[in-house]
Amino acid sequence: MADDFIRVTVAENEFAAEMACSALRTDGIECIHRQTNFGAGTLDGMRGGPQEVLVRPSDVARAREILGETG
Repeated sequence: MADDFIRVTVAENEFAAEMACSALRTDGIECIHRQTNFGAGTLDGMRGGPQEVLVRPSDVARAREILGETG
């Protein structure tokens, strides 16, 4: 499923990623998040570390606008 999505930002942790996705979902944009390769190395047993925030290709521009991201 995530193969059909494009990263629009990287959040510092799972909570920040969920907040970003919440903002996107409020605007009707489907959003998922997952650990980055760097975050996958954490040993705390939780989904710690950086999280990629991903949306469908058709929603990238609007998602970046909502999140205040460029590029």
